[in-house]
Order: sequence, then structure tokens, then C-alpha cells
Amino acid sequence: MLGARDTEALPLYTAIVARGREPHWYVEGQVADTIDGRFDMIAGVLAFVLLRLEDDPAGAETVARVTERFVEDMDGQLRQIGIGDIIVGKHIGKMMSMLGGRIGAYRDALAAGNLDAALVRNLYRGETPSEPGLRHVAARLYALRDALAAAPTAAIIAGDLP
Repeated sequence: MLGARDTEALPLYTAIVARGREPHWYVEGQVADTIDGRFDMIAGVLAFVLLRLEDDPAGAETVARVTERFVEDMDGQLRQIGIGDIIVGKHIGKMMSMLGGRIGAYRDALAAGNLDAALVRNLYRGETPSEPGLRHVAARLYALRDALAAAPTAAIIAGDLP
């Protein structure tokens, strides 16, 4: 049975997954509605939340806990689709590397003021979507970034994503 410290990131992680699975990403945003596309979108939302929380010392522990939740979820998802014990760890390592790469790419892109190249490379896996699709995703992620910046850290940690 999980203790309180082990479950404290669950509401936030659940909210991140729900946000990453919203249909508009896959319809208007043209993100591939596949296992990989859903991973990429959830990892994108997770990256923006982690970027916000890492800016606040009160969010440091939550960054670690929500990342652990991500690993647990991905482990379960891999096992559910039939990936065996022997190679699950290798897949998880690759996914963590992908998440870290996305966090860095989105951090740099936000600092430069243009998400387009980072989105094409990381969310669309090198396949440039239509201009309206790319604009939709970029606008929604900028809005998420701005809403997270304005939201109290405690509310975000509680899973109340703006």
C-alpha cells in the first residue's frame, strides 16, 4: 500500500495526463493520436508543469514525485502493451531521456520566444504539421505556461491546473 508521501503527486499527475489527452491537441493541433503521439503530448504538458515548478523552491519535491509517477505510469503502460521485464528498464531509460530532452528544448525555445522548431522536433517527431495545427499547439502551450506562472504553486501541486 502506498503511503501519503507516495500518493501526494497523484492528483497533479492525473491532471497532467488529462490535459495531455484533451481531444483538441489531436484534432486541431494535429498531434498523432497514437501511443507515441499521446506520450509526446503528455510529456509536453508535463515538461511545462515541471518547468514552472522548478522555478519555485516549494515545488522542488513535487518535481521529483511527479517524475516518479510518470516513470511508474510508463512502466505500467509498457507492461500492458506486452513489453517484457527484461527490456522495460531500457524503454523507461529512453523515455526519461526523451522527457529530459523535451524539458531542455522547451526551456530553450521559451527563452528564445519561439516554440515552433522544438514542437516540430519533439511533439511531431520531425514531421511538420499544417500551419494551423502548429499555431494551435503553440498557442495552447504558451497559454498553459502563462496560466501556470500566474497560479499559486500550492494549487498546482494539488493538481489544480489552470
